[in-house]
Amino acid sequence: MTNWVTPVTLTGKYVRLEPMTEEHIPALAEIGVGQPFWDFMLYGRMDTEADMANWVRDILSRAARGTDLPFVAVHLASGRVAGATRYLNITPEHRGLEIGGTWYGPEFQRTAVNTECKYLLLKHAFETLGCIRVQLKTDLRNERSQRAIERIGAVKEGILRNHMILPDGRIRHSVFYSIIDSEWEEVKKRLEGMLGY
Repeated sequence: MTNWVTPVTLTGKYVRLEPMTEEHIPALAEIGVGQPFWDFMLYGRMDTEADMANWVRDILSRAARGTDLPFVAVHLASGRVAGATRYLNITPEHRGLEIGGTWYGPEFQRTAVNTECKYLLLKHAFETLGCIRVQLKTDLRNERSQRAIERIGAVKEGILRNHMILPDGRIRHSVFYSIIDSEWEEVKKRLEGMLGY
């Protein structure tokens, strides 16, 4: 199952997910620097392009180790980079992975971008990679993210208390969700309806 960590481009009606490279740093910095959503994430604040460059290099080093497969989301109508997402916690031996590390510039939030990114990633995971489980997690304080995950049809599994210590020293409780292979057809129909496919 070594194809799990092979970079791939996934294209929908609204967005194209392409493998992240260092060439994406300026466009990611343009939409991501200084955004409040970093407070919920594990990487610390992104206040400069140099911070974003360090983040991209860290994520690419994880990809080189085979634990992550990062993507940049390109908004097809504008041709602009909309944000980033990735597969992480890839476990081929258990046919599972996580979708996470997801963020979008403010103008692309609450649009079809996130819905279609999740659709493309889930479709590839279940239909090409043969996953039996895809998990998602978020900070307990991030209610907006929880609603977005629930909206796509993921099942809430529970809360891991004192799960992580964030760069600012805060202790994060994480809410875990999953979609399993037997649920994918229903989730797929739901997402396709939301996207107007």
